[in-house]
Amino acid sequence: MRTAPTAPPGWSLRGLLAALVGLLVLAAAGAPAAAQAAPADGAGQPPGPAVTGLHVQGGRLLEGNGNDFVMRGVNHAHTWYPGQTRSLADIKALGANTVRVVLSNGHRWTRNSPADVAAVIDRCKANRLICVLEVHDTTGYGEEPAAGTLDQAADYWISLMDVLAGQEDYVVVNIGNEPWGNTDPAGWTAPTTAAIKKLRAAGLRHTLMIDAPNWGQDWQGVMRANARSVYEADPTGNLLFSIHMYSVFDTAAEINDYLEAFVDAGLPLVIGEFGGPPDQWGDPDEDTMLAAAERLRLGYLAWSWSGNTDPVLDLAIGFDPDRLSGWGERIFHGVHGIGETSREATVFDGEAPGDTRPPTAPGTPVASAVTAASATLTWPAATDDVGVTGYEVVRVTGDTETRVAASTTPTATLAGLTAGTTYTFAVYARDAAGNRSPRSATVTVTTDEGGGTPGTACSVAYRVVNEWPGGFQGEITLRNTGTAALGGWTLGFTFRDGQTITHMWGGTATLSGAAVSVAPAPYTATVPAGGSVTLGFTGGKGATNTAPTAFTVNGAPCALG
Repeated sequence: MRTAPTAPPGWSLRGLLAALVGLLVLAAAGAPAAAQAAPADGAGQPPGPAVTGLHVQGGRLLEGNGNDFVMRGVNHAHTWYPGQTRSLADIKALGANTVRVVLSNGHRWTRNSPADVAAVIDRCKANRLICVLEVHDTTGYGEEPAAGTLDQAADYWISLMDVLAGQEDYVVVNIGNEPWGNTDPAGWTAPTTAAIKKLRAAGLRHTLMIDAPNWGQDWQGVMRANARSVYEADPTGNLLFSIHMYSVFDTAAEINDYLEAFVDAGLPLVIGEFGGPPDQWGDPDEDTMLAAAERLRLGYLAWSWSGNTDPVLDLAIGFDPDRLSGWGERIFHGVHGIGETSREATVFDGEAPGDTRPPTAPGTPVASAVTAASATLTWPAATDDVGVTGYEVVRVTGDTETRVAASTTPTATLAGLTAGTTYTFAVYARDAAGNRSPRSATVTVTTDEGGGTPGTACSVAYRVVNEWPGGFQGEITLRNTGTAALGGWTLGFTFRDGQTITHMWGGTATLSGAAVSVAPAPYTATVPAGGSVTLGFTGGKGATNTAPTAFTVNGAPCALG
């Protein structure tokens, strides 16, 4: 998690790169133990009690049945947002097979009780997700005064033994998040080894995930150099290392070298957190991270679903799965992303889903506030044995249905309608397990005749996320308010104070003086009816930074907001 600088105070990015080059030289010389070759068949794995469920063998994470399991998922900040109980269902619906859940042992934040942790595990299993549980209070120990120790984190996991017992097929225990800062990171090794031994002595047999020092990024190579000795300290051999990749990892060479060092050594590794949007420390190369993870068959877990203090790393805006940011679109729908590469754990093949009963049909919709271009529908809520999580409104034309809107409440406003036109609409409900209700009765709506200002089929929201002397970070959300998918779009606007764009994700910007033209990336090229895409960028500015006041899509004006 980006809770502190990823480089030591006073260091420049050039200094970091120099340090990393030094690591490459050491690796080439065979200095780090992690770079030493291990037997390809997994020989030399520490002997000990047989493990059940998820386990490590031959440098790979396997399920209990021996099938290879590759994590494809995201992080979710449960401990700070305990009320966001539908998030796991939303994450699963977008294709993830794993979720890493933030917990607290009470040292720095409110302690998650055994009952709460048990409920999290149940929700993971109901949504057919492998659950990685982590204690966040250890973040930045040695540099962050408020951080707790790995020994305290181990005590927390021991207190949860009754909750964790029997969950080895479904749960990975990430002992502590980023458990060492940049101050004397070599001190990471001994407490990490001690925590592993303490948990094994207490009888915990789950796969243990181990985060790197240097705020998780291991830019000084401590975890890489000591990985073999730490791995051999586990009597079960059931250990998985985790590297966090942010702005330290801004070149393909750095990313590929680090990941390949573990693979070549036969040591199990996952990218437990990573980001894509640039920050004041640099611009991570997320495309290489995703491509390398797929090439090497390594797991990855993007940071994070929603709720970040700085929302640049929010995958979903406001915990809304229908409002993915540009970062979210990249992770879920981009090349080598979750939608393209995720495979569900086979442990769920022999299990019935936790919830198979669909909600009841919503009541008959009623139209109000009908204009030439819009209408509001309201309907009696559906009911469900677990809980309704959302609704979708469809336009009905004969035997054809077209999705036109989605809502988490029993009302929706439909925009972009054509004046003087008769429409037929109906509503479906969905629950957390994705079960879809029967269709509601239909309602017929006739829009007013034209004569006023015609409705637009798009809206654009522009905001400045962050500013610093000479530069800023911006975000643009393009929403399709029409009734058909929007594809092949080009967004146009004009800067008012001479601003420039230096880097953009979710699209490609072309500047001609103050005029900006944005073409979509492949994963933002189509905006579904009622949906949106979010673009992010960093740019340059002078003393003032006035927001653009008008936007067009394919030359036609869009509404603001």
